[in-house]
Amino acid sequence: MLSIPFPAIDPIALSIGPIAIRWYGISYVLGILLGLYWMKKVTKTGPAFKPITAQSIDQFLSLAIIGIVVGGRLGHVFFYTPSLLVTAPLKIVYVWEGGMSFHGGLIGLILATAWHCKKSSTSFFAFADLLACTAPIGLFFGRIANFINGELYGRLTDVPWAVVFPYGGPGTRHPSQIYEALLEGVVLFIVINMASKKPFFTRNPGRLGGLFLINYGLARSFVELFREPDVHLGYFFSFFTMGQMLSLPLILAGAYFLTRKSSPG
Repeated sequence: MLSIPFPAIDPIALSIGPIAIRWYGISYVLGILLGLYWMKKVTKTGPAFKPITAQSIDQFLSLAIIGIVVGGRLGHVFFYTPSLLVTAPLKIVYVWEGGMSFHGGLIGLILATAWHCKKSSTSFFAFADLLACTAPIGLFFGRIANFINGELYGRLTDVPWAVVFPYGGPGTRHPSQIYEALLEGVVLFIVINMASKKPFFTRNPGRLGGLFLINYGLARSFVELFREPDVHLGYFFSFFTMGQMLSLPLILAGAYFLTRKSSPG
């Protein structure tokens, strides 16, 4: 059976005494910094975003980090490991041990955006559209980090590009993290940023955000067909994974924002 050897990359990129810097953390930093750069670039070229200043984006950065990290961690606990609430509640704050949920991070980011827009008198929907152009960058680096960690691997398969993951047993598996990096990162980035130049999206703030939610939800649901479901959760209704269950509300919300005729601001 053909397979691609798993790259021998240490999840710890650098150690300084007791301090370990992991690729997972580096991916978050890269995603945020490149996202910050892209947000400022888009505001200069996209007419719908010009009212959003570079200063406003800089002020938003710290709120975004808090929203993503806190929301991502709490989302992982509530959606995937609720037993921690009873057995080891202190571990909820152990973010260095891994365990982040995109859906939780998205909720945290939305709340942070709402807070920032209220304080700065900025259009929430215009700012959300700007984030939609940027978010795939972070998703790409996050999924690459998942691959390096050998986590969130795919189901058993005999495709030529299958990988034997260090924690997935001897069988060859789909590199589902790479599938997600390509679909949620590269493809979604291209789709959203191309759409940001079309009048249908620019004349009504919120539509780009809706397009992002729909396409992310569909991409995630599709890749879940190749991704190994969480052992302790299994399937819902004998078929659906937690990732698919959480993506359905995103698709429905995205359809609403994409099709509504007027913007509340």
